[in-house]
Amino acid sequence: MGGGFYISKFVGVVGIVFGAGAVATVIALAVVYSQEVAKNEALSPTNGGSTIKPPVTTPGGSTVKPQITTPVIPTTAPSNEPWDKYRLPDTLKPDHYNLTLWPRLTVNAQDLYIFTGNSYVVFQCVKETDLILIHSNKLNYTKWGDDHLAKLSALGSTPAPTIKKSWIQPTTQFLVLELNGKLAVGESYQLDTVFVGELADDLGGFYRSVYTEEGEEKVVATTQMQPTDARKAFPCFDEPAMKAIFHITLLHPPMTVALSNGMEHGQYSPVEVTEVGPKGPVTVWRTSFDKTKKMSTYLLAFIVSDYDYINTQRSSIRIYARKKAIADGQGEYALNKTGPILKFFEKYYNATYPLPKSDQIALPDFNAGAMENWGLITYRETALLYDPKMSSNSNKERIATIIAHELAHMWFGNLVTLRWWNDLWLNEGFASYVEYLGANEAEPDWNIKDLIVLGDVHRVFAVDALASSHPLSSREEDIQKPEQISELFDAISYSKVRSSVFSTYLNTFAYDNTVYTDLWDHLQMAVNSTGTSLPTGQTVHSIMNRWVLQMGFPVVTINTTTGLINQQHFLLDPSTAGSVPPSDFKYEWIVPIRWMNTGLVQQQIWLEDKTAIKPEMTVTGNNWILANLNVSGYYRVNYDNTNWERLLSIPVINRAQLVDDAFNLARAKYINTTLALRTTKYLRSEREYMPWESALDNLDFFYLMFDRSEIYGIMQTYLKYQIEPLFKHFGNITGNWTNVPTGHMDQYNQVNAIRVACSTGIEECQTLTKGWYSQWMKDPANNPIHPNLRTTVYCSAIAAGGAAEWEFGWDQFQAATIAIEADKLRSALACTKQPWLLNKYLEYTLDANKIRKQDATSTIVYIASNVVGQSLAWDFMRDRWNYIFTQYGGGSFSFSNLINGVTKRFSTEFELKQLKQFQADNSEVGFGSGTLAVSQSIERTTANIKWVAENKDSVQTWFTTEVPKE
Repeated sequence: MGGGFYISKFVGVVGIVFGAGAVATVIALAVVYSQEVAKNEALSPTNGGSTIKPPVTTPGGSTVKPQITTPVIPTTAPSNEPWDKYRLPDTLKPDHYNLTLWPRLTVNAQDLYIFTGNSYVVFQCVKETDLILIHSNKLNYTKWGDDHLAKLSALGSTPAPTIKKSWIQPTTQFLVLELNGKLAVGESYQLDTVFVGELADDLGGFYRSVYTEEGEEKVVATTQMQPTDARKAFPCFDEPAMKAIFHITLLHPPMTVALSNGMEHGQYSPVEVTEVGPKGPVTVWRTSFDKTKKMSTYLLAFIVSDYDYINTQRSSIRIYARKKAIADGQGEYALNKTGPILKFFEKYYNATYPLPKSDQIALPDFNAGAMENWGLITYRETALLYDPKMSSNSNKERIATIIAHELAHMWFGNLVTLRWWNDLWLNEGFASYVEYLGANEAEPDWNIKDLIVLGDVHRVFAVDALASSHPLSSREEDIQKPEQISELFDAISYSKVRSSVFSTYLNTFAYDNTVYTDLWDHLQMAVNSTGTSLPTGQTVHSIMNRWVLQMGFPVVTINTTTGLINQQHFLLDPSTAGSVPPSDFKYEWIVPIRWMNTGLVQQQIWLEDKTAIKPEMTVTGNNWILANLNVSGYYRVNYDNTNWERLLSIPVINRAQLVDDAFNLARAKYINTTLALRTTKYLRSEREYMPWESALDNLDFFYLMFDRSEIYGIMQTYLKYQIEPLFKHFGNITGNWTNVPTGHMDQYNQVNAIRVACSTGIEECQTLTKGWYSQWMKDPANNPIHPNLRTTVYCSAIAAGGAAEWEFGWDQFQAATIAIEADKLRSALACTKQPWLLNKYLEYTLDANKIRKQDATSTIVYIASNVVGQSLAWDFMRDRWNYIFTQYGGGSFSFSNLINGVTKRFSTEFELKQLKQFQADNSEVGFGSGTLAVSQSIERTTANIKWVAENKDSVQTWFTTEVPKE
């Protein structure tokens, strides 16, 4: 799944150790693939004369009513009963499902959107048991003739035991069936159910999305199953290891389109059925789909919409979206890039794409960035649709990388799947790396692989340097509840992984489930076949387990006078070391060090112990050493003061890395803060994007700590002085801002130049942005602002303006028909300096007609990023937490991003006290996927308080000294 975060950087060790050459050792998949297909064909369901009944009628012929309630037996106290545990027992194994669903795209008599369903699952008993547990959440069941919630049948000669008791266990989300006898090992059984669910707007399971086109409101019935919401759509064994084949049928209004994972093989019209409620018979279409591959429940998707599509000549790739979006050509870019990316991955994996189609669909309401449903990938509109008149360079890059991320999952994640969510990083970490490779194939002129460091390494360092971080792989027993699973969808799982040889074990685990140790076995095979050198006595297992099974990363300190090298667990706040959980590896790593001596690349060395003497790393005179070239390893580097001084005076080499290391080493008290600040002095002569972006990212922390203090003014003056040459540079090369640069990175740097120049008060910049915005206000039909510059220009103009500028922006946001343009305006509206407008904007996030639920939490974070809106957003979140928690959904990053985003500026004892009180006050309501984020925010705030106390005076003195005298 693509969240708002994506991509790569791991124990960069694998990339270094095994290298691209190991890819050549990939074993061909053709034989295994054909064998697996044959096995899966044998698993297809027997017909046996059974058919799916219309989902709206009970076995006895009565009509399903939405008010039907299912018996619930609440657990009054913790018990050791199987139904009070969150994991399925290992007694049953699903073989295939047959599922018919009918989503209603209009409200019923009770003013509800609902869906009705009829399903059966065929499963095999693998251990003798008199209990059936199957996941179910927020579904109401129709009772069968024996007054139970399901019907059990035997498919063999031995009759099935009768059902003794059936009920719903809501806490653990199970439909429970106690039997009067035992199921026989090796026998297959069929479980039938008829049910009703709400087609809610909660963005999870089977839900509804609403949009307006040509004045008409339209409803889309769509899905998001990952990680644990397939059980909201139908009763199922909802764990990734419980792979099965699915036969899907959808009933839907005439002239609408029905999609699912398989190819549609029949659309029959009309089918007359009895509708729920008083409206009588209606006509619907029935669309059935080819059976799926053997797959996990979280990869299922089914959608009913009024959409249109475009496709390639071979028609196997289809892009679906709103009819107007398709008519306007917004799907063309995705269509043009999907084919090359698919071909690249076929070659990269040495495996043919295993499905007959690749559907991709843009949804108006979608909590994640995208979801890798096998054969039917779902996206936010901003992640799939591109309009050259509205979309910026960064919008195009996001579309290319997310498409690559999701297509990568078609093999790694779908064909080979994690056994349990504790190894989520196997799915997301790898896809987050190869998305750069796929996007690079689609857009080779961008040099997009260079952005891995900024996009992932630096970002995940910030999280993994906290005592409240977590290892890549957790123990299975520690990840049980749905909210614990959701917490794993974070920067650690997505961005701490870099490897180029995952494909070496696709051949063994096709259509199967895997754990991380399987990966090490196959990487070892690659090492053995290529002759790659590892430290004496070490294996892939012994090296990689240290990076996967313990959290964090090391800082490697090199003394260039003595050759002494040591490593230490890097913590942003060293005083939290006592709260770090113990590790079997004692927070020591086997570290590969790529380095250069005075510009000459040297042979890689390994640091295997806490300390070591490396005589080759001693230098004299003006020579210098730079380690971890191109951030190829997952660690920071510190040096003796003499070497730091030499590095500060050399030409630009790995400058982005030096800046980031220096600032973070200073926060962790390895070097002085003023030394880190000195790495920015050369910026007046810098024209490249990567160093500027690294410097601005790190200076942002100083703004967060001091933009409410007297230091803010002199910081602004200093940065204004540094940015002026860059601003003038882009003014010159763009013909006084009438064009954009041709280079991908230069276009990003132009945006930085305008953003920082305007925010630091360069009058020429502010006149420029206010002029563009004013011109647009006078002629709303003609926007003179280039798409690349709109986000920063809108923000600058709205910040400098008043109610008129804000209201115009709001009107344009409401009128926007392209989600990418709406997103630019939505973020810019948070830039106003008027508190009353920010408060009004906050209230708008509670109204889905104004701000879509998928965008509510990010809008609050935008407001909190504005120093004027910080306290407003914090008060709002605390006051409305119960509503936010129940209405906004806990998918992936939403709660963790919200909590971290609203509290990132906290740096006072009063704010820390409020944060702890917020945690205590909501202990019963909970924080869902944001639980860890609360602890991280407390830890970060504590560290910020200490840092400000220790550095405020020296920072103020340094900026005062460095500000040029007029």
